[in-house]
Amino acid sequence: MLLLTLALLLGPADSTVVRDVEVAHGETLRTTSIGIGNGQPIVLIPGIFGAAFGYRKITRPLVARGYRTIVIEPLGYGWSSRPKNADYSFDAQTERVARALDRLGVKQALLVAQSSGAAIAFRLAIQRPDLVRGLLSIDGGPAETAATPGMKKAFKLGGFMTKLAMDESRLRHEVRKEIVRNSGDTTWVTAAVIRAYTAGQNADLNGSIDAFQRMSKSKEGDSLAGRLHRCEMPVRLLVGTVPHPAEVTRDQRELLRDQLPDFKSDSVTGSGQYIHEEQPLAVLAAVAELDQATAAAGE
Repeated sequence: MLLLTLALLLGPADSTVVRDVEVAHGETLRTTSIGIGNGQPIVLIPGIFGAAFGYRKITRPLVARGYRTIVIEPLGYGWSSRPKNADYSFDAQTERVARALDRLGVKQALLVAQSSGAAIAFRLAIQRPDLVRGLLSIDGGPAETAATPGMKKAFKLGGFMTKLAMDESRLRHEVRKEIVRNSGDTTWVTAAVIRAYTAGQNADLNGSIDAFQRMSKSKEGDSLAGRLHRCEMPVRLLVGTVPHPAEVTRDQRELLRDQLPDFKSDSVTGSGQYIHEEQPLAVLAAVAELDQATAAAGE
């Protein structure tokens, strides 16, 4: 029985497929798929310092439950390409994720997104409802721009995100500091985890800095707040109760409650922004509830 349980949790050894999908000239998104092809698709979008590695605690258990998981790393995130002059706005990122899903043949997926990835997910649910049947945000709000105050501060004269000030060790240090500030239980933040989180950025450090700088200056088109009411599928939000700088603001939560026809928010006690790392069982339970809600909505 123990061996059977482990096999279900880990899944087949050869079930992981990593594919770089070209979405425009010079622009490729890293995708990591796990599970059999006819499983119900769950698309996961990481936050800015995330990649497929960040979802390792929930992808295999989801596959064991019969899902097929597809992690898509937006341009400049993880191992995706980082062209210097690309448009890194959330609107542009959304269009790229949609193209990647079209090329992968994915339709009507459950969408799971964390932190800044949620800003892309909300837009995708509005712009391409044929691709999404339900959305779970892990401590990510409906951000209006990728050019956050923190991102802008990092690129001010003398800020840490400059090519003269940055090397691999410094990047790992800064990322670790940011993750710790936004976590409740920080025991998961080990040196090995931080190396894995920053591996893609460190593989092309100058390109990463260029991409982050473009994000800090990006401009969006139409306001997301004015479009949220068009998101008709079930939306769920998980928020950590431990105060953290990048938390979803009260105004953002009220906006979601006011504008979304099918919305629920749940708190995860003792967690920060990285609920999938700190308390993955809470995320798995939220996915199960979202799946039930989408099934009921489709009846």
